[in-house]
Parts: sequence; C-alpha cells; structure tokens
Amino acid sequence: MPLIDPVTMSAPSGKTAAAGSGQKTASLDDEALCRAMPILPSPLAQAIRQVHPVILLSLSYLRFGALVRDPVPTLLNSLPVVAALQVAYAVICLPAAGSSAAVQPAKKLRPGEKRKTVADANTPNITSTVVVALGLSMFATFGFQIFFVLFGAPLLTHIPQTTLCSMHLSLLGLFPLFYTHGISTSDWLEILGARAPFDEAFGGLIGGCVGAWAGAVPIPLDWDREWQKWPITILCGVYGGYVVGKLIGGTLAYGKKFGA
Repeated sequence: MPLIDPVTMSAPSGKTAAAGSGQKTASLDDEALCRAMPILPSPLAQAIRQVHPVILLSLSYLRFGALVRDPVPTLLNSLPVVAALQVAYAVICLPAAGSSAAVQPAKKLRPGEKRKTVADANTPNITSTVVVALGLSMFATFGFQIFFVLFGAPLLTHIPQTTLCSMHLSLLGLFPLFYTHGISTSDWLEILGARAPFDEAFGGLIGGCVGAWAGAVPIPLDWDREWQKWPITILCGVYGGYVVGKLIGGTLAYGKKFGA
C-alpha cells in the first residue's frame, strides 16, 4: 500500500514526477510526428491554390506538340517555368520549414487572447529555404532515375529524357515537401515510408509517382504512334497524377494516412 503524506494527503513526489515525465514524453512524441501542412489562410494563397493546377495542366497541354516532336529541348526549356511556378506556389501558399505555421498547428484564440504578430512568430529566411529546397530536389533526381529504371526505363539509352523527366517529377513532388519539412529526419522517415498524413504536398508526390507508373501503360502497345515514345506518356502521367493527388490530398484525404 503506498504511503500517504498526512499533511498534504498526496502520493509521494516520485510518482507525481514519474507521471509528469510520462505526460511530457507523450507530448514530445506527439510533437515529433509528421503532420499535415495547412495552406496559408491569406486570400492570395487561397486563390493561387486554385489557379496553380490549372496553369500546370495548361502548360502541359500547350507544350504537348513540341514534346512529341523533340522531347529533350522541350523538357529542358519547360524546367525553369515549372520551377518558377512551384516556387511561387510554395512561397505564397505553404508554410516554410521552421515557421510557426509549420512547427505547430493553428489554434483557435481564447476570448481576450491576441494572435501573435509577425515579430513574435518564427520567421525563417524564405530565400534560403527556397534555395535549399531546390538544391535537394535536384539532388533527389538521381533517386527518381533509379526509380524509373527499376520500373522499365531504358538503362543505357534515352538518358537525357529520363534525367529531365526525373527533374520534373522532383520539382513537382519533392520541392513543396522540402520547403515545408526541411530536412527533418523524423518527417522524412514518415514521408518515404508512406506513413505521413495527407496534405497538398504529400498528395502531389503520391499522385505524381502513381501517374508516372500509369503513364507507362500505353508505351508497349503496338499502335506505332509518335506520342508513345519515352518519356512522353510518363510525363503526362506525372503532371496529371500530381494535380489529382494534390487536390485530393488537400481536400478529401487531408490529415488522413494510408490504411487509417
């Protein structure tokens, strides 16, 4: 039977400390989990969020003829445009890694409580965050090249096509995630293990990868069409899948996980 202090009528301080330690550990574990990143609440962010997929799909449609005629120059020339669109979308719509919105979820204000000003909040350097995220996205291109080869891409031929296609997928699927999560090991273990909760960025990555896989279906069909050559259908699948995954991740599946 545990001893009770007759004066304070409380349990020994050791148990209280242990309970407090357990609560603190649970709280730290909750904070360590990767969470869904919200779209910033500004009217401009909400507008860009809606326009962004339309611009990407329009760009793909307008450049399709040139892509079929000469894939390598078209992919190369489109890369800066796609990078600019992704940077604008991320900076305007998403919380940067290390910012208050990325570190902790927004909460409702209690009566009489004032919202923190910009000076009180964490304000990471947006320029350096963008540069680092772009650099990591380009470095991750090699991982996507391996991904494409393992799923049937030519190993010794069409190397420029595969490299550029990997860059497009990396800019679409990985750049927003690097921008919002930085290099957090715990977050990336959950993202790469497909255990992260859905949001627009994670949904876009999943959709782009699934779209790339689905885009390979027409290539072996004996239709003898110009648009069947590598990697035209793959790239179309990447863009279509990214847009669909982004929309679903930001709406119907937001905050949910695979199998949950």
